[in-house]
Amino acid sequence: MGALRVAQAVLPAMRSRGDGHLVFVSSVQGRLVLPIIGPYAASKWALEAIAETLAVETRHFGVKVSIVQPGAVSSGGGERAKVFFADEDPYLPLYEQLAALRGEGVTPEEVAVTVAETIERPEPPLRVPAGAPAEKALRARKDAPENEPFLFAKIDW
Repeated sequence: MGALRVAQAVLPAMRSRGDGHLVFVSSVQGRLVLPIIGPYAASKWALEAIAETLAVETRHFGVKVSIVQPGAVSSGGGERAKVFFADEDPYLPLYEQLAALRGEGVTPEEVAVTVAETIERPEPPLRVPAGAPAEKALRARKDAPENEPFLFAKIDW
C-alpha cells in the first residue's frame, strides 16, 4: 500500500503541472510465480495492477507510469529471509530447489541504473525488465501456454 500512498501524494502536483513520471519497482514475479514464496509474488502482481491502472488513469493528465521488473537481485535479501520449515515438512524438498528456480541475478546497482535510465526516457515503456535474466524470464513466461502453471526451470517435484 506504500507505493499507492506515495503515488496518491504526488499525483495532484503532477496533474496540475501536466507532467510527471511514476516509476514503480516490481519484480519478474509480478508476471510469474515461484513456489513457496507465493505471497511475495501476490504483492508484486498487486503492485503491477495498481501501476497499470494508474497508467490508464493518469495518461490523460500527461503523467507517465513505468514498472521496473528485476529478477533475482544479489542483495542477499532472499538468503536472509526467515523460513519456518519443520524437519519433516513435506514442502522442504521443494524449498531446497528454490535457488535453481530464481535463476541468475542482477546487482542492486544494475537495478538502479535501469531505474535511472527509465526516468530519463522521454517516452518510457510501461514495463521495463532490469537486466538480461529478467528479459529472458519474462520472454519465457510470455511464450509459455496460459493453461498450465509456469516455472522458469525444471524441478524434481
